[in-house]
Amino acid sequence: MQDKIEFDYDGKSVALPLLRGTMNETAIDISKLRAQTGLITLDLGFKNTGSTASKVTFLNGGEGKLSYRGYSIEELADKATFTEVSYLLINGELPNKTQLKEFTDQIEKHILVDEEMKNIIDGFPKSAHPMGILASLTCALTAFNPDAVKSDQDLNRGIAKLLAKFPVLASWAHRKRAGLPVNYSKKGLDYTDNLLQLLFATPSEEYKIDPVISRALNKILILHADHEQNCSASTVRIVGSSHAGLFASISAGVSALWGPLHGGANQAVIEMLEMIKNDGGDLQKWVDKAKDKDDDFRLMGFGHRVYKNFDPRARIIKKSCDEVLDLLGIDDPILDIAKRLEEVALNDEYFKSRNLYPNVDFYSGIIYRALGIPTEMFTVMFALGRLPGWIAQWKEMRENSEPIGRPRQLYIGETPRSFVEIDQR
Repeated sequence: MQDKIEFDYDGKSVALPLLRGTMNETAIDISKLRAQTGLITLDLGFKNTGSTASKVTFLNGGEGKLSYRGYSIEELADKATFTEVSYLLINGELPNKTQLKEFTDQIEKHILVDEEMKNIIDGFPKSAHPMGILASLTCALTAFNPDAVKSDQDLNRGIAKLLAKFPVLASWAHRKRAGLPVNYSKKGLDYTDNLLQLLFATPSEEYKIDPVISRALNKILILHADHEQNCSASTVRIVGSSHAGLFASISAGVSALWGPLHGGANQAVIEMLEMIKNDGGDLQKWVDKAKDKDDDFRLMGFGHRVYKNFDPRARIIKKSCDEVLDLLGIDDPILDIAKRLEEVALNDEYFKSRNLYPNVDFYSGIIYRALGIPTEMFTVMFALGRLPGWIAQWKEMRENSEPIGRPRQLYIGETPRSFVEIDQR
């Protein structure tokens, strides 16, 4: 294969290098295109533009493959804990027993949140969306932890602080909206079990953690831990490229994830199911509307823009979804509609031929609903899973000394014109 691509422009021959990744992906290096020719490329939404060369995550949408640092998502979800996956993403290798204990101890060392943070959350109205609260509290961590990153030790301490405090802040956002007193982290619990007690423990009785629920949540967090250069990860990297701090950059990622076209997808699934229920529960009516090309209605939680055949994460979480629903035995018309809709999508030739399979947002939304997590908290749960991926992306960008992000544009506004004064007479 040639190692460059050539074209003629303005009477000159231009050669651009071809780069190949470790999984045989090929990229045209256009970093010197403007210097050589004065040209820029136009790629709305950066759909065909590689913004970085990364070692963190590999995604092949055509074949339905996703791996973190070379480990398949299937194997990690089956065998690893979320803490182990967090270590892997951030540090590049799975931890041994000693490294895992040191990592866990470092996180537990920073589980306390400054009590003055309560003053900030008390300033929000009860109706405030939890994602807005989480983004604000995450950015506020900068004020309480102003240390600059001058060494690897500083960086590791900042990462541990963020991993320790983020689930506390997320639970506070939930409990604020629910009108409940805030909870604090407990030492000795693994990351997932601690998160469950932060969300649901009450002063009146001991919270008992069911292993089926704990395993399901552990899998969801792992499946959401990173997903290549998505909107929020790219946001974290470009904000961090200005040398903004870790907490501020992650806060920006939270805000990017908030959008319904990104992290809000699992919330949109439940809202769609509620709409079907409120309309009388006639599922066939809405299936027919989804098939009608002249109808604006689209099923939420089916198919995926990146995965062309199936979402590998959905195959993993479907089993956990079934286990949770069987365990809890919940009589919920919304979940009943979801199960019937899943059956239609998996067996109807229209959906099968178009690869409109249930995706990870469909199943995670059902699980969260079954666990009693409010719909407006779904994106917060997504953020909790995505946190180690954001950290890994930020850390890689800084360690590689990547330049500040500064996209170009194609100007299509007015041509030069003169200012005309208003006649004041």
